[in-house]
Amino acid sequence: MSGIVESAGTGAAHQLPDGQGGMGLPEGHAGQNRTVRSALLDAALEVFTERGYTDAGLSEIAARSGIAVGSLFQHYGGKRGLYLALWEEFREEQERRTAATLASERSRGVDDPIALFVAGAGAYLEGAWDNRRLGRLLVEDDGPAGFDALRRQWDRAWVRRNARLLEVDERRRAGRVRVSVLTTVIGGAARELGDCRDETEAREIMDEVCGILIHLSAPPG
Repeated sequence: MSGIVESAGTGAAHQLPDGQGGMGLPEGHAGQNRTVRSALLDAALEVFTERGYTDAGLSEIAARSGIAVGSLFQHYGGKRGLYLALWEEFREEQERRTAATLASERSRGVDDPIALFVAGAGAYLEGAWDNRRLGRLLVEDDGPAGFDALRRQWDRAWVRRNARLLEVDERRRAGRVRVSVLTTVIGGAARELGDCRDETEAREIMDEVCGILIHLSAPPG
């Protein structure tokens, strides 16, 4: 779960069992669905964090949310759906955050690829700190079947986006490796932020990592 993303909206919207999304529903109904989904995700995060994905029980998630188990299945289809929805929520928030930062920097006239990349990295790390509980959960090995492959797929996509942001020619192996290393540095730092004692320590890590990225982003020669 690392990398800088240029634009949001890459994930599909959550679907109801009949294939209908929130669009087209009466406003009150759509709002109620959002409330139910939010309660279920909050409860799922609590239970997954305390017990791990494997040992988490749907009945406990439903009880903590105050939502019936049947409604849980209706909205998410079960435990795997809840976990993937949490991951998508984290991913989309990180995308929005980094995209907004890049847009702000460009509006100020910043056009240097490295400066933009480091600004986006800083925004991503800010999000990792702000959402550290969810971030810690999502880097654990205890997840649903197939999640690791899905995460690797998105990591590769993020590396490609970072390459475009840095204006690196992906056809050159050296360029691909450099961007992959940079993306890995950001991901590792995000994991470290999850274990920070307080914001002061987190800020120290963010500043240190941004300095490292400036150094490593410079093209060779």
